[in-house]
Amino acid sequence: MSSDLDIAIAAAQQAAAIHRSGRTGELQVRSKSTAIDLVTQVDTESEAAIRRVLAHHVPTDAILGEEEGGARTAGGRRWIVDPLDGTLNYTHGFPYYCVSIALEVDGVVEVGVVLDSARGELFTAIRGEGASRDGRPLQASSRTLLAESMLATGFAYQVDRMEENYALFGKVMPRSRALRRPGAAALDLCNVAAGTLDGFWELYLSPWDVAAGGLMVREAGGRVTDETGRRGRLDDRMIVAAGAGIHDELLAVLNS
Repeated sequence: MSSDLDIAIAAAQQAAAIHRSGRTGELQVRSKSTAIDLVTQVDTESEAAIRRVLAHHVPTDAILGEEEGGARTAGGRRWIVDPLDGTLNYTHGFPYYCVSIALEVDGVVEVGVVLDSARGELFTAIRGEGASRDGRPLQASSRTLLAESMLATGFAYQVDRMEENYALFGKVMPRSRALRRPGAAALDLCNVAAGTLDGFWELYLSPWDVAAGGLMVREAGGRVTDETGRRGRLDDRMIVAAGAGIHDELLAVLNS
């Protein structure tokens, strides 16, 4: 492989192939933290395939994956992997799911790859070099009014946290043009980077949900912060990602 980006793309393609083949057979589905937090054999097989590619090309690098865990502490080179983001969508045949892979070096995300395995669209980003979809540069939304913006969000799996989600949803919905809940944070972030969505926020995500997609948004000219406006980190309680023109207004509404 000629670069870390090539390695990430190859690993993502392996996982996406498993996603496609898994749709033709019987899924083995079980719950994790709650009845709506699902995992299938496709999740575990996809992560195993990604780990094999990484072990072959970069055997000394650390890996943090949603299903198998791994290096929780940043430092050195660490790959952050969501083998199937949008598992609930996948199990129901709703075509909004992906594989997300990021490379973090000394605490900074340097490379991001998100492969929309239902549509075959490949999102890539390298820090300082921009983001693209299928080789075409991405540009975040230039809208300046929240009232003219289409946004997305997601809800936590834990029932005791849903009231917080409902409250934020209720604040933002009447102040925006439209609000969607597609169900795969990595793809939501890629759509913010592409300008398809003007903004996105969500509570209680994990590093594998936001590492690659957050880099996409930044490299496409958008902003990614926590709810205070501080530059976003992978362990933040809330991620707020949007085009620069509405980001501050979205923050103000979320904090109202």
